[in-house]
Amino acid sequence: MSVRILYFASLRERLGLSEEILELPAGLGCVGELRDWLVGQGRAALGQLPNLRCAVNQEMASAADPVRDGDEVAFFPPVTGG
Repeated sequence: MSVRILYFASLRERLGLSEEILELPAGLGCVGELRDWLVGQGRAALGQLPNLRCAVNQEMASAADPVRDGDEVAFFPPVTGG
């Protein structure tokens, strides 16, 4: 399964990349599992930011939401404006 991962704001800065296309292991089925797998692959910042937000195909998603082949998954910290 191949997915496009996008990183935004301070998360992008901490990881040093804005996006990547990855082949995911068989059996990985939801956003939470994807996040855990990415942390295990050296993207520790995903596990260190409290209240990290996620979107799948530009729709807000929870950790239990499915990830499918061809999806675009975006991770970003909560942002406030003024």
